[in-house]
Amino acid sequence: MLRSALGAVAVPYRWTVEWRNRRYDSGSAAVHRAGVPVISVGNLTLGGTGKSPMVEWLARWFLERGQKVGILSRGYGSQTGPNDEARELAWKLPDVPHLQNPDRVAAARQAIVRHGCQVLVLDDGFQHRRIGRDLDIVLLDALEPFGFERIFPQGTLREPIKNLARADAIALSRADLLPMEQRQAIRDRVLALAPHALWLEIAHTPQTLLGQPSAAEQPLDSLRQRRILAFCGLGNPAGFRHTLQRCGYEVAEFREFPDHHLYTVADLESLAASARQRDVFAVVCTQKDLVKISVANLGDRPLWAVKIGTEILAGRSELERELKSCIANAPPSGAHGSVFPPPLNC
Repeated sequence: MLRSALGAVAVPYRWTVEWRNRRYDSGSAAVHRAGVPVISVGNLTLGGTGKSPMVEWLARWFLERGQKVGILSRGYGSQTGPNDEARELAWKLPDVPHLQNPDRVAAARQAIVRHGCQVLVLDDGFQHRRIGRDLDIVLLDALEPFGFERIFPQGTLREPIKNLARADAIALSRADLLPMEQRQAIRDRVLALAPHALWLEIAHTPQTLLGQPSAAEQPLDSLRQRRILAFCGLGNPAGFRHTLQRCGYEVAEFREFPDHHLYTVADLESLAASARQRDVFAVVCTQKDLVKISVANLGDRPLWAVKIGTEILAGRSELERELKSCIANAPPSGAHGSVFPPPLNC
């Protein structure tokens, strides 16, 4: 009964997705080109695939080469202010403008004219085809790369797997969780669908522990073999579990909250009570969670977040070659006279 009901919902969802893509493929829907290079980071599935760490890596890459970079996102859950991803990126990249607006064409114009951005990184942009891009990067989560092979709500696919053919680069995130033969099997399937796309393999590497409100740091090893209580509000909590195991922490309790969860006083009191009851040494979460809590302790236990870095295991030189090509086309800072020429039907 449930399967039939989900299938009934999936049919109109799939029809809507395919109808929308056909409009762009045929040219009946306009694609707006900015006067600066646009790099899109997106995915094929619902849930977390590591887009934010990839966006951060790209922004830092451009900054290190003297480019004024801006980040554009839809701003899911940002009606009352910046959402959790925006606050996390603001913490990590305080000098990078991050504009959240469902109308990303308008946000791009503002980033270029008001902030002088020479390059734009479009967060969660694969399905947002209204704005043109110079490089389309799609992330696949190694733990479930193909969304259980079904369109939402029967599976977690946002659109059919065949649409990977639109991508310029396809990155397997958390690739270090899989043996080489499994990575190769995924790569073979992907490249059959998108033979011209670059292939990347990415690991999310724990770097240090961060605390609030002073953003104090301590080594990862300071909690090794210590009992901790861990929690997160992520689209894919399994990845955080693996990070904790990799750090060598003894997890007495792991509590999962919904993605984009807004923590209440009751939530924090419950976590503090559990930490005290289980007699853990510390409480550990992600940076995405910590920016929404902004406290140094839960009860009488210290609260730390694991800082994650992006390591490109395969395909980095090919990716950098494409990014350098984008820089070659970037205008000088402040030169925005050609912002959004007439839309292209493509």
